[in-house]
Amino acid sequence: MAEQAIRVPPTYEEETPQAAEYAQAAQVSGDIGQLSIGRLMWRRFLRNRLAVAGAIVLVLMYTVVLFADFFAPYDHLASNENFVLRGPQRPRIFDADGNFHLRPFVYGTSTSLDTVNLDWVHEDDPSQIFPIRFFVEGRPYKLFGIIPTNRHFYGVDEPGTVYLLGTDRNGRDMVSRIIQGGRVSMTIGLVGIALTIIFGSILGTISGYFGGVVDTIIQRTTELLMSFPSIALWAAFAAALPADMTNIMRFFFISIILSLLGWTSLARQVRAKVLAYREMDFASAAKAAGASHRRIILIHMLPNALSHIIVIATLAIPGMILAETALSFLGLGILPPAVSWGTLLQDAQTVSVVVKKPWLMLPGLFVIMAVLSFNFVGDGIRDAADPFAI
Repeated sequence: MAEQAIRVPPTYEEETPQAAEYAQAAQVSGDIGQLSIGRLMWRRFLRNRLAVAGAIVLVLMYTVVLFADFFAPYDHLASNENFVLRGPQRPRIFDADGNFHLRPFVYGTSTSLDTVNLDWVHEDDPSQIFPIRFFVEGRPYKLFGIIPTNRHFYGVDEPGTVYLLGTDRNGRDMVSRIIQGGRVSMTIGLVGIALTIIFGSILGTISGYFGGVVDTIIQRTTELLMSFPSIALWAAFAAALPADMTNIMRFFFISIILSLLGWTSLARQVRAKVLAYREMDFASAAKAAGASHRRIILIHMLPNALSHIIVIATLAIPGMILAETALSFLGLGILPPAVSWGTLLQDAQTVSVVVKKPWLMLPGLFVIMAVLSFNFVGDGIRDAADPFAI
């Protein structure tokens, strides 16, 4: 008699494919209970690939603008009349004869007159090869305004030029000007949002905690400011600034102007959080223990709303950058000879320029990169701070 095979009943995991996922989620939930809030938020943030990519882009961009003089091959104010509106010089590793070069190089420039449009035309000259060298000596400058040096990230030997993103209508290197402009545009967003956090957090907390007449006055003021068109009000304040104001003073006044309206949204959201917190047991216990209003606000209210404040602030920085770019583009923000991404875009206002000299629009690409990166990071922080996320 043939042995009958003993049938083993299928396990729960074999019967239901979702069981393995449930078991994994349960294991993750068990691990989560052993983590601090900070590590838990960090783990959630790292799971968001777009947020991580945005953070990497922002770190790279801020590193470049922080060491702007080192990464810029030329002085952003120095013009070269021989290379006005010269197109980008493309780095190459193969020459016109197909020979491979281990060190990247750029071609020289040949200039001819366009008799139809009466304009100078700059083209690559394959007979001139200039290797791109790194950590080269160039124009002297002071790193952070303190350390004298003349070392630059890249460059070529004279009489060659390396205009990787072309030149503007005055023959100034676009790479150097975009880097220096990014220093202003990206920094003004941080300064503006810092002031926004201060105003919004303090006023929102006071409004929600005390309530009554104080809450009414602050909320009516907030609604009044929010009723004005933002760009129009910013432009009015910026136009009122004296024309002879120094660039540094103008930078800080523009930051203050941008934060005048930016704090209203944050204040309303912080107020809503504080209204909920002040009815909770920890706030009642602090009051019963005789804690002062200042201690309750600084020790109990603001720390609990901190994660929400960080999320709102991160998502508000792109608005600051766009506002500064718009004001400078309209001639109401940062003024020449100072540079920002908005002032650089002034050269790309006409259709003919956009069609014939498209590299003049490249500052707009960096604005988009910065704004998208901040939005991705802000979304990642918001999801990481969500207490209901797994």
